[in-house]
Amino acid sequence: MKQFLLGVFLVAVTTTGCRVSNKSKTDSDMEKYPIERSEAEWRAQLSPEQYRILREKGTEYPGTGEYNLHFKEGTYTCAGCGTELFSSESKFDGHCGWPSFDAALAGGRVREQRDLSHGMIRTEILCAQCGGHLGHIFPDGPTETGLRYCVNSLSLEFQPVNDSTSGK
Repeated sequence: MKQFLLGVFLVAVTTTGCRVSNKSKTDSDMEKYPIERSEAEWRAQLSPEQYRILREKGTEYPGTGEYNLHFKEGTYTCAGCGTELFSSESKFDGHCGWPSFDAALAGGRVREQRDLSHGMIRTEILCAQCGGHLGHIFPDGPTETGLRYCVNSLSLEFQPVNDSTSGK
């Protein structure tokens, strides 16, 4: 009987901890954002992987993102709504496999909320305009801010400094 109960417990723990995304509805998920779209509109606008990350709070595999080791001069915008989020001036190599920034652009463009998923206590970062999941922020950055905004490349688009043809 003990083996049976242990087996049931292990199955419950394993299936609970191995979700494709860490999406869970909380009070803060129910907040309204200036830019709102239906789930069908988000799916039509975003690639399946962008949807998984931005709308379902997924994560791309480390070292696979386009902007991980990208150091051109410009601005990183939200892939969901085009809001300017980070400057290339705040980008650094965090040696973590994801694009890292030590500060978001001023003006409350990035919202923070507590994330208790996967048995960890972290601070999630979201686009303040559309609520898109960007990644997490950690207090271990090497610069004077002491912060590391760890961001999924697929939640970003890059606008070079000389690009006047931004579609957003």
